[in-house]
Amino acid sequence: MRPETLVRDHTIYACVMGSRAFGLATDGSDTDRRGVFLAPTPLFWRFEKPPTHVDGPLEEQFSWELERFCELALRANPNILECLHSPLVEYVDDTGRELLALREAFLSRQALETFTRYALGQRKKLEADVRSHGAPRWKHAMHLLRLLTSARDLLRTGRLTIDVGDQREPLLEVKRGEVPWPEVESRMSRLAREAEEASHRSPLPAEPDRRRVEDFLIGVRRASALQPGPYDEGVQGVVGARGVGQR
Repeated sequence: MRPETLVRDHTIYACVMGSRAFGLATDGSDTDRRGVFLAPTPLFWRFEKPPTHVDGPLEEQFSWELERFCELALRANPNILECLHSPLVEYVDDTGRELLALREAFLSRQALETFTRYALGQRKKLEADVRSHGAPRWKHAMHLLRLLTSARDLLRTGRLTIDVGDQREPLLEVKRGEVPWPEVESRMSRLAREAEEASHRSPLPAEPDRRRVEDFLIGVRRASALQPGPYDEGVQGVVGARGVGQR
């Protein structure tokens, strides 16, 4: 089965991410699409497994196979968790709704490490730009502030909020280069410090609910295995010829 066919025929959840989901879009903003597809279970019975992700087929479109998506979400991957909480949902089926109902099962205090570790890596790149070119990539600086704010508020409240709300204009000022770099650095340091402080009394559990997510995935795989399709032609015949339990 071709990768684009998996996205076209087996997507369970699709949303818009990036500036449009964050409430930071301007006239020139792209539309970044993200999604989750469920590869039919019989495809996993072959030597060549289905892809864990697919780039395209539309421009600015990227999708993950459900199991890979869940693995990354359980690790508190910032991009994946934000995808689950996008306010701009373009498509969702019954399985996708089950996935969305699990959103809180993926959240934990591990977000402090993953969000701030990612932010630290991005900040080092910005600092390198300042040393080399005298200024950072202001758009990246804006999104780093947004990410740190999101991490702090998640740890404080236990809820992941994507839209920046009344922080839109202050963040766009950073994007336009209207805020001096030392002040931007100061904001980054303050937000990281506040996230660390919030983690000590966060309502979030120490770890995600891995068992609940795994039960969901097993149920979905089992249901998919029972659905007939062109990808499992010959499989039923082989099983029937050998008999259950025979070698």
